[in-house]
Amino acid sequence: MLKKADDRVPTNLRALLILETLGQSRDPMSASDIGRIVGIPKQTAHRLCNTLADEGFLSRADGRGLFRPGRRARAMAAGTLHASTQHRARRQVLQWLAEQVGETVNFVVPEDQGMSYMDRVETNWAFRIQLPIGSHVPFHCTASGKTFLASLPRAERRRLVNVMQLTPLTDNTITDPASMLDELHDIARQGYAIDNEEFLDAMVAVSVPVRDPQGRYFASLAFHGPNQRLNVADLPDQVPLLTEAAARLSAVIFE
Repeated sequence: MLKKADDRVPTNLRALLILETLGQSRDPMSASDIGRIVGIPKQTAHRLCNTLADEGFLSRADGRGLFRPGRRARAMAAGTLHASTQHRARRQVLQWLAEQVGETVNFVVPEDQGMSYMDRVETNWAFRIQLPIGSHVPFHCTASGKTFLASLPRAERRRLVNVMQLTPLTDNTITDPASMLDELHDIARQGYAIDNEEFLDAMVAVSVPVRDPQGRYFASLAFHGPNQRLNVADLPDQVPLLTEAAARLSAVIFE
């Protein structure tokens, strides 16, 4: 964090320092708290946070005067990672995992409209399920989405599930909020999530979290395939491979 010089933070760095401060916080923050950490006047912090929110770099959290990183900040962070040499190292990890499991591997990040496929390595099988980079899938019925939801603090998890549209996409989709919260509690405890034909009929998947150096959720690492090749009961056996790959990803992304 930049230190104040002569009690002033350079004007051209203030917005960046606000984004950095929020990026290091697990919870939404008030403009006053952000200003105190960055070292800028309260009135200036409120003005800058509101401007950044209006432009999509911050989002307002539940109308409580709190802010969190917004769509454009997340897109900027994802684009920076994609453009760096770390992108090539990340691809190597995904390719290694795809060779081990023999199925399509996905690196997935949360966005406002659902989980976004940021990177993937396709299986060589002729029969595969096409979800190209940039695709968005729901939170509530995918392994990657449930991994993200389970990473949230319990109160935030409950609040989000209770306002989500738990749309049934297959006969196996969980549509009851209480049942979903029970599922997410189990996922948080066991460290992985399974999609048992909840998003698409005949498709199963398993996912683990990718964490930053502070242990915070950053992305989901998953693989999926048709139930003709994958037995859902055997998916937990693949979790150690996924966990190893997730640790490798964290190392190359945050080195």
